[in-house]
Amino acid sequence: MLLLKLAAQDLLTLNSRRHMVPHLADRWRHFRGSDASLTERSAWAESLVSLAGDLVDAGRGNVEMIVECAATLDEAERPGDPRLIDVVLVGRHPQEGRRLSVQLVELKRWSLVTRVEQATADLVHVPGMEEAKKHPALQLRRYYDAFTGDRGPLNGLSFECGGFAYLHNATDESVRPLNDIDAPTGPYARVYTKDGREELMSDLRESFDEEGGASEAEILLSRMGLRNTPLLDAMICSRGEDTVFTLRGRQKAVADQIMGTASQVLPNPRHPALIPDERRVIFLVTGGAGTGKSAVGLQLKAELEAQGRTVKYASGSRAFNGAIQEHVGYGDREFRETFTYFSHFVTPPDPPLDVLICDEAHRLRDRSTNRFWKPEQQGTRPQVDELLDASRLAVFFLDEGQSVRPNEVGTVDLIEDAARRHGAQLKRYELREQFRCGGSDAYIRWVRALLGVTDEAPQEWTQDGLMHVEVADTPGELELIIRAEALAGASARMVAGYCWPWTKPLGKEKRLETDVRIGDWHRAWNADSDTFCENDAPPSKIWSVHKNGLDQIGCVYTAQGLEWDWCGVIMGDDMVRRDGRWVFRRGKHCAGPEKGVKRVAVPGSFDPKVKPGSVDDEEFARLVRHAYHVLMTRASRATVLYSTDEETRAYLKQMVGAVEIQGLRPTWDNLPQEARRPHLPRPRRGRGRNRRTSASQRPDLKLF
Repeated sequence: MLLLKLAAQDLLTLNSRRHMVPHLADRWRHFRGSDASLTERSAWAESLVSLAGDLVDAGRGNVEMIVECAATLDEAERPGDPRLIDVVLVGRHPQEGRRLSVQLVELKRWSLVTRVEQATADLVHVPGMEEAKKHPALQLRRYYDAFTGDRGPLNGLSFECGGFAYLHNATDESVRPLNDIDAPTGPYARVYTKDGREELMSDLRESFDEEGGASEAEILLSRMGLRNTPLLDAMICSRGEDTVFTLRGRQKAVADQIMGTASQVLPNPRHPALIPDERRVIFLVTGGAGTGKSAVGLQLKAELEAQGRTVKYASGSRAFNGAIQEHVGYGDREFRETFTYFSHFVTPPDPPLDVLICDEAHRLRDRSTNRFWKPEQQGTRPQVDELLDASRLAVFFLDEGQSVRPNEVGTVDLIEDAARRHGAQLKRYELREQFRCGGSDAYIRWVRALLGVTDEAPQEWTQDGLMHVEVADTPGELELIIRAEALAGASARMVAGYCWPWTKPLGKEKRLETDVRIGDWHRAWNADSDTFCENDAPPSKIWSVHKNGLDQIGCVYTAQGLEWDWCGVIMGDDMVRRDGRWVFRRGKHCAGPEKGVKRVAVPGSFDPKVKPGSVDDEEFARLVRHAYHVLMTRASRATVLYSTDEETRAYLKQMVGAVEIQGLRPTWDNLPQEARRPHLPRPRRGRGRNRRTSASQRPDLKLF
């Protein structure tokens, strides 16, 4: 958990635009469930700005300030109030080369302090406060231990860590007990007042190099569990290992509880029970985009398989499964077959699986059907019943906010009703902490408010140092940005609303028609094919991971469940801004230049799944909103928006606001080395899934 991460000079810029305090208050309300008090807001406005100003005046404006954070995700999940430190300053030590330098800061607006007891300065009295207060050094000691202890983020690193309290309203004399001879001591026990401002700036110069701390901040954020490993890269690194990902906080608690229940209900595969346990248990894990549902599911799969259980991982997403099967499981048939689809259980396995893990359960269908199946192969029962009959234990991961097709019926109510009908015990869990989009839950909520997915009034975006967003003037500009990042080393893709006809590959050469046409800018959709097309255009199921996928445009059906560093999102005429509200439109096509090709006659949606005969206008609007919500949350670092509609584009620019804050545009060249994570090639054929590496060789993978 953290509220803000910015270099000191950028925090001052943010404050000068009057965005800092509202942004902090918004994130505080999200994390704490209550509004920040006037005292808290005033402290941010005064103390944070004072400290940032001192850093700038000391020539250390590039030092990173991490505001209101917990040392670890486990710490953030403590019952009651998590222990949050006011500010963590992160940079490079000036005399120790690449050594990490960290200062933990407790900000106080106290102007007068008196002793409570003559014998000690551990407790002090502050006028206007009823209860005695602990010496700030005692708070800092706890933070210091949390950061430097065996489970802390600094453990194992080369670092220098200290801490201090800053009372910018006080004088040395007015708070004498805090610096008296019997005050607490330690590397975290310094106290500065406005009288000691010059001393503070001198000490800041001794603690931090003037080049700043972007690289060091990336190291610390990763160690704190606030930077993720892309799903496919993590799977390639860990395939066949008992431990796939390092779960944090609530993720680990949920996985541990599911594993504990499974061990009680399922028989020991090496010592079967004489009388089998007939109890049925269904686990339902809910959470928004990026909360770690897939991380928990894939970790459960690995651990259960290591115990000798029979497990399959099912999904309703062809893009998700295809990417894992082709990019991770290339050449490993056994591994590939452990990933399957919801529709593959019309006939239940005999014997039943021990565990069936159902990811993206919001994509459950009413029935399992396929236009290529014979009548006797079609499902006749609810699909959820087929899944429950396929296994002893079932785990469903669900986010109702990501349903994008009219025939997707997966809801909490559906799972609960199925559990009752099957006489199964239902255990519910919720994942709250969000780690996609750079860990910026503020960005996720901004997107949802912008699109009207929630009732929250949309506000101008505030750059928070975690996620970047900007608006392009033309589709060519958007493509230039995305291609530049991809060529530099980042992962990047272009996606669009389903606002143009989609032509199947043409002729024997399987040529792709440039269906997405905006003025003189023409590009093809990703290939509607199971094989490679002309110019090595990849089939749709691996468009998201193949290097040539950059040349085509994806849509919600091929992007859902996946992520890239940069994502360019083209909003079409299916959702435009008119008179202060969103208007949703269906399109019409006309004949194109050759047989099988169509062109746009009336701009709007061309998604065949949301035709007028399929959904009414209200449901159509909901599904379009959800589709853009999915597309706008595929990036881990930056989203570039463009709308084909001029009025909508102007509205997006208004809501995104100014973006010219020093160092916040996370281009590959601007990123510190530690943040540059090249994406891995798929494994070679023949790599066995039972291959093991030593513990020292295993990467500490955090997938959220």
